[in-house]
Amino acid sequence: MKTIQHTLLATFAAVWMTACVTDPNSPGLEYMPDMYRSPAVEAYVDYGQEPYEVGEEVARAQRNTPSSRKPAPGSIPYRGEDQLAFALPYAYAQTVEDYERAGLELSSPLITNQANIEAGQRVYEAMCTQCHGVEGKGDGALSRNGHIAGIPSYSDKLKDLPEGKMYHTLTWGKGLMGSHASQLSQRQRWEVVEYIKVLQKGAEMPDFDENGMPIAPSDEPESEDEPVSAPVAPSGMEGMADNAQY
Repeated sequence: MKTIQHTLLATFAAVWMTACVTDPNSPGLEYMPDMYRSPAVEAYVDYGQEPYEVGEEVARAQRNTPSSRKPAPGSIPYRGEDQLAFALPYAYAQTVEDYERAGLELSSPLITNQANIEAGQRVYEAMCTQCHGVEGKGDGALSRNGHIAGIPSYSDKLKDLPEGKMYHTLTWGKGLMGSHASQLSQRQRWEVVEYIKVLQKGAEMPDFDENGMPIAPSDEPESEDEPVSAPVAPSGMEGMADNAQY
C-alpha cells in the first residue's frame, strides 16, 4: 500500500514540476483540456499557443485551411465574414522591423464612417486621455502632473503616423506606452485608430452625410464677396499702355 502511495505521490510531483515554466507569461502545460473546453474549437481563437508570434508562414497556412474558407452555398457559417478580420492572430512580432513593416502593409479593416469614429472616440476618452489628452496633444493629466513627459501630439509630430503603426503600438506597446491588447479587442483597437486619424487633423469631428460617411471639406472656402472685375480702358485708348515707352 505504501509503495502505491509513494508511486502516486512521485507521479504527481513529476507532473507538477514539469507543468511549471520559467516564463511568467506562459500558462504552463495543460492536461486533459477537454474536461473544461468544448471540443468544437474554432480555428482562430487564441488558446494560449503563442498567439501573436505565429509568423507569416503559419498565418498563411491557417488562412488556407478549410475552416477559414467561405462556407459552401446553403450552409450556415460559424462566423460572419465581417468578424473574420478580427479573429485572425496578429502576424507582426514585437520588433522594430515589424513595427516598420506594419506601417507599410497594415491597414484598417473598418470603414471610416460616423459609427466607427464615434465608437473609437468613446474608447479613446476612456482609455487614452490620461496620457494623450482630450485632443491628442500629449497634455493629459499624467503629462501635466509630470509623471510622464515627452508625449508627442497627434496633430504635430505624429500627424503622418500610418494607421498600421498605430495598431501595432496598441497591440504591443512602444516606449513608455504598454500593450493594450489585453484591454481592447481587435475591433476596439481599430476603432481607436479611426478616431486618432481625426485627432491628426486637429481634433475637429468631420460632418457626415445621411449615410454616416464623412463629408470632405472643400479645398477653397466659398467667398460671400462679389468678384471684382478688371478695369476697362476708355474707348479709343486700348493698347496705349502696351505701346508706352518707359
